[in-house]
Amino acid sequence: MCRESRQKTNKERTAAPISERFEFRCIRPQEAEEAADIEEACFPPNEACSREHMRARIQTASDLFLVAVDRESGKLAGFLNGIATKEISFRDEFFTDASTHDPTGENIMLLGLDVLPEYRTQGLGRALVANYRRRAQEKNIRRMVLTCHAEKVEMYTKFGFRDLGESASKWGGETWHEMDIVLNGEDGRR
Repeated sequence: MCRESRQKTNKERTAAPISERFEFRCIRPQEAEEAADIEEACFPPNEACSREHMRARIQTASDLFLVAVDRESGKLAGFLNGIATKEISFRDEFFTDASTHDPTGENIMLLGLDVLPEYRTQGLGRALVANYRRRAQEKNIRRMVLTCHAEKVEMYTKFGFRDLGESASKWGGETWHEMDIVLNGEDGRR
C-alpha cells in the first residue's frame, strides 16, 4: 500500500539532531556567491566581507571555510571561515587580504561566523564552532582567534573562547573584543 509522503514541519526539522539536519564540509568554489549572499544577510555593510574578498578567501583557504548545508533543501545555512597565520594578534588586513593566509601558520584567525536568520537559535552556530574546532585540533592548530562585539562575548565564552579585551582591530569603524581558544600546546601569545 502506498503512503503519501509529506513535508516535515519546521518543528520536526528543528527537533532532529544537528548532525542529521546538516552536512558539515569545506566550501566549494561554486558556492562563493551564495556565501557572499549569506554574509550580506548576517552583517551590516560596513562589516560584511565584499564579494571580491569572499571569492579570494575561498580560493586561497577553502580548507578553512566550513559550511553547514541543510540536508533537506541543499542550501547553505551558515558557515565559519578563517585563515592560518603565524601571527598571534588579529589585524584588519586578515579580512581584506587573502595573501595573509600562511598554510603553515599555527593560528587561525576566524573571519566570520554566519548563520542565516531562519537557522538561528537552533544550535547551528555552536555546531559550526565545535566542528571547526575539532578539525583545527586534528591539523595541530595552536589557537583560534576571533573578534566580536561586546554583546557577543558571552556567547563565544560559552563556546569555549576567552575574552582578551578590546582588540586593536577597528574593522568597519567598530570597536571589537579579541577572543581566543587554545587548542594544542601552550597559549602562544607573547
